[in-house]
Amino acid sequence: MKENIVKIKTFDFALRIVRLYQFLCDTKKEFILSKQLLRSGTSIGANVRESEHSQSKADFINKLSISLKEANETDYWIDLLFKADYIDQKQYDSLKFDIDEILKLLVSIIKSSKKNN
Repeated sequence: MKENIVKIKTFDFALRIVRLYQFLCDTKKEFILSKQLLRSGTSIGANVRESEHSQSKADFINKLSISLKEANETDYWIDLLFKADYIDQKQYDSLKFDIDEILKLLVSIIKSSKKNN
């Protein structure tokens, strides 16, 4: 069985986001921005997982497009948390690397799916 890279990466990223949320709440006492990050950051993988059982190619593209929107929103919250000094440079660089990789994967899959449709 072929490994689904986007499924694995988005799940692992969601797990990182859950842990970051816990850190932000427990250590930084930050509850508003972190909740937004938690929602969008975990939604990426949830929509990727939903796309596995899509009813059509259009439904598949739609689910991944939602994942892409959520990934873009997550990227925004990561930038904001960094600029507001809730996460340090090391955390920021690591999260940015992961979200950029996910964004590129999703764009590539959506483009090739539309082309082959």
